[in-house]
Amino acid sequence: MVQRVVGLKGEELDLCFEKLMVAGGLGGGCGGEGEKMEVDEVSEWKDIPMELLLRILLLVDDQSVIRASGVCAGWRDAICLGLTHLSLSCLIELAAGFLARYSLHECLGSVNSRWCKNNMNSLVLSLAPKFTKLQKLILRQDKPHLEDIAVETIANYCQELQDLDLSKSFKLTDRSLYVLAHGCPNLTKLNISGCSGFSDAALAYLSGRCRKLKSLNLCGCVNAVSDRALQSIGYNCSQLQYLNLGWCENVGDVGVTSLAYGCPDLRALDLCGCVLITDESVIALASRCRHLRSLGLYYCQNITDKAMYSLAQSRLNRKKERWEAMKSKREEDGLRNLNISQCTALTPPAVQAVCDSFPALHTCPGRHSLIISGCLSLTSVHCACALQAHRAAAARAH
Repeated sequence: MVQRVVGLKGEELDLCFEKLMVAGGLGGGCGGEGEKMEVDEVSEWKDIPMELLLRILLLVDDQSVIRASGVCAGWRDAICLGLTHLSLSCLIELAAGFLARYSLHECLGSVNSRWCKNNMNSLVLSLAPKFTKLQKLILRQDKPHLEDIAVETIANYCQELQDLDLSKSFKLTDRSLYVLAHGCPNLTKLNISGCSGFSDAALAYLSGRCRKLKSLNLCGCVNAVSDRALQSIGYNCSQLQYLNLGWCENVGDVGVTSLAYGCPDLRALDLCGCVLITDESVIALASRCRHLRSLGLYYCQNITDKAMYSLAQSRLNRKKERWEAMKSKREEDGLRNLNISQCTALTPPAVQAVCDSFPALHTCPGRHSLIISGCLSLTSVHCACALQAHRAAAARAH
């Protein structure tokens, strides 16, 4: 038997939660000796207070949340009000049962997982008003169904949203970015990769409203990502740490340089397939982004040795940081991943200089973090541990 706790304060709720967990189920009381708490004894799990239920649900996976929503109407409503993280797969299964319990199948047709997958807009329009506390929402789709009206509903009702994944939503237009800019200004992570219907003007507008962005995936957004948009992001989003610009062919040195100066805390930047950029972009990143850990330059064939030497020199210029790293033997300081595949203008001495400057870059089997595929002239480049292994093998042979 558990006890229903009425009007508990935060500390008292913590105590009740801990005792319930220790008790392992029904039978754990919330009130200790000498404690004065107003309680009503109940005999079923469905009578657990909403606050305790939500804390318990934080400890379980999506499937358990779905099953919990079927216990009773009270639990279902509590989950709707308190759920903060939701993925598409969870949403579909939750929705099928949720809509059926509300008898919405009479007006929406047969409610099942297949129906939900094929009617994403109706699904979001029905459920978004009920999940007003959502902080994370993943709506990645195998087949694009999501339209602007669904995103507008999300923006209107889920205004605490911080993490949103709309990748592969080909049907979305600028309207979606404009409503997100107004309705979800607290976004810190946004994935709109593969969304080809956005313009650079809409992306620039979004960056002006969502200034807390730390992670932004724009891979394949060929119409939205331009130097103009990147200038706006660099000006407005100074907290940005992770940015994917893969295969955005309109990106040039002006845009990347604006990012380097405006987003000094960048940790990972993917420029794969950005064929217009030159050494100027890499030089700006090397000098301004002191925390850069991952850089993707795949197929950036205008990159030359000058860019590689600028990366190596940036490490040497930070003598204090380098000394601290040597004292603590922290390999993770500096670049950890560098992809220069298909950068055919590079020569072994320049790339070896980068490899020698950043101990976390590896060419040895199983630890490839310096990716040089397609560059036949760079096969002689090796990291320190690969050379050590080669020497050890040679010594055993003799």
